[in-house]
Amino acid sequence: MSQRLINLSPDLTRLRNEGLDLEIRGGYLLVRDVPYVNAAREVKRGILVSTLTLAGDVTAQPDTHVAYFAGDHPCLADGTEISKIKHASSPQTLADGVVVQHSFSAKPKPNDQYADYYAKVTTYVAILSGPAQEIDPAVNARTFSVVASDNDDPDSVFNYIDTASSRAQISIVTKKLALGRVAIVGLGGTGSYVLDLVVKTPVKEIHLFDGDTFLQHNAFRSPGAPSIEALRERLPKATYFKNLYSPMRRGIIDHPEYIDAASVAILRNMDFVFLCLDKGAAKKTIVENLEEFGLPFVDVGMGVNLSADSLGGILRVTTSTEKMRNHIHTRISFVDGNAANEYDRNIQIADLNALNAALAVMKWKKLFGFYRDLKGEHHSTFSIDGNLLINEERQL
Repeated sequence: MSQRLINLSPDLTRLRNEGLDLEIRGGYLLVRDVPYVNAAREVKRGILVSTLTLAGDVTAQPDTHVAYFAGDHPCLADGTEISKIKHASSPQTLADGVVVQHSFSAKPKPNDQYADYYAKVTTYVAILSGPAQEIDPAVNARTFSVVASDNDDPDSVFNYIDTASSRAQISIVTKKLALGRVAIVGLGGTGSYVLDLVVKTPVKEIHLFDGDTFLQHNAFRSPGAPSIEALRERLPKATYFKNLYSPMRRGIIDHPEYIDAASVAILRNMDFVFLCLDKGAAKKTIVENLEEFGLPFVDVGMGVNLSADSLGGILRVTTSTEKMRNHIHTRISFVDGNAANEYDRNIQIADLNALNAALAVMKWKKLFGFYRDLKGEHHSTFSIDGNLLINEERQL
């Protein structure tokens, strides 16, 4: 409930986004790690506490200008007590686990009432931490501590709060990506970077399909930095990447298997599919079935060639939706790799994989309204040597 209340209250969300360490306990707002100076002129950290006035599940205007403090009595930089806010000093237990030693009174102008908790908290934090910053300019109450997710929040897939979206004030836009199931077929260089980007969205389930083992060469074309011990485990790629991202979020399901005609039906229940495999025959089977299922998907490809001791080539992102599919069989090659294609010879470059994945994920986000889409392109190519992006097959 603590983080949910903070998320729903603009004043508390603003405080958290600015890096203050907030907790709600027993009907009180706690602000941890507030720096202050004690009588010995030492810089310490204490807890600022305020009563919490609510209107249902959001904050209302604070009912009092008085605040509490857990710690020594805050002092000026010379060690004398800050007398202008002095109110009372005696230990009090305000709630279970909330014990304070002092209360302060800093009346705002003009009517002795704070407009919201952002105004109240920042006023007190400035008064308490100002002397500490005179002694040590580096100390700050804005610690940007890790914010854990509430266990009782059924809507969250993350193990800690997505403060990036709230900080940028795009949480409403981000919710457009809260799809039920997204599949990534193929976890080679490009597919693993697609995963790296998709795990940071609120998709409920991310299904990973790949029958290969995560080996040493994969470490040089995938996100992260696996240890030699991790490489020695020789885990299936799907399992390795599930383990890699599970500390961040829930809902990653590994399928350490290839998709073929016998198993392709498992994709029927997906909301979207990323195709990141280079085997033409297998891809043809999957594409034909995805079209039959009526599912939207993005297929990625990359052709790299070595010429005059440097690499050139083209990245491709081809999209298929119910509104536009006729181009697929002319834009996607279903021929298995050949020796003339450096990519098919397993020479992959991490930055190209990452760029190909980013273009694919951006298109996915356009389809679901996260990004504005003025062209409706369903086929894009990026030429490496000329840094040229071309959009084709535009939806009319």
